[in-house]
Amino acid sequence: MMVSFFDQFASPLYLGIPLIAIAITLPWVLYPTPSSRWINNRLITVQGWLINRFTNQLMLPLNMGGHKWALLLVSLMIFLITINMLGLLPYTFTPTTQLSLNMGFAVPLWLATVIIGMRNQPTVALGHLLPEGTPIPLIPVLIIIETISLFIRPLALGVRLTANLTAGHLLIQLIATAVFVLLPMMPTVAILTATVLFLLTLLEVAVAMIPSLCIRTPFKFMPPENV
Repeated sequence: MMVSFFDQFASPLYLGIPLIAIAITLPWVLYPTPSSRWINNRLITVQGWLINRFTNQLMLPLNMGGHKWALLLVSLMIFLITINMLGLLPYTFTPTTQLSLNMGFAVPLWLATVIIGMRNQPTVALGHLLPEGTPIPLIPVLIIIETISLFIRPLALGVRLTANLTAGHLLIQLIATAVFVLLPMMPTVAILTATVLFLLTLLEVAVAMIPSLCIRTPFKFMPPENV
């Protein structure tokens, strides 16, 4: 029986336990907890340095009011980058290939930025719906277009993350299958295909890291005075 390549994106069960729940819980178990000692080991030191550097770069364009988002955004970044990287290992499952999970992250974060912008600076937030210098006859049309664009943004971001990871995993499986099929018949072609597979795996590692590193995207839709 031919197994569909898309079966890898179905949430599997093991002893009645959905593995997506284990995959979501795993990142919080893998990271070591910093101790109260003055000097930590090398792993905790490097982990703390990376988190501090990312937090500094994340908060650099924001004023002091936006620093209260640091814990939420950094935690979300660590969570996404961990489950995306773990999903590249054999016999694993990537939860972010599920559109429902991505929308569950995208919609609350997007809605929070919109609500805070409307509450703190309603004039500035509504002004984003109408570009400056718009001709009067085009004002109603542009307001409708910008409003639709605003509400469709979380769906677009969630679908983009899902499509990027799904396409990468599917290509890796297709090329890996081709390598196993070609190896007995044409070893030279199989080696060249394996080289392409290695380069594609490196590209997929970058694809797995980039979405989590772009976690500040929703803030560009909030007026700068509010963040």
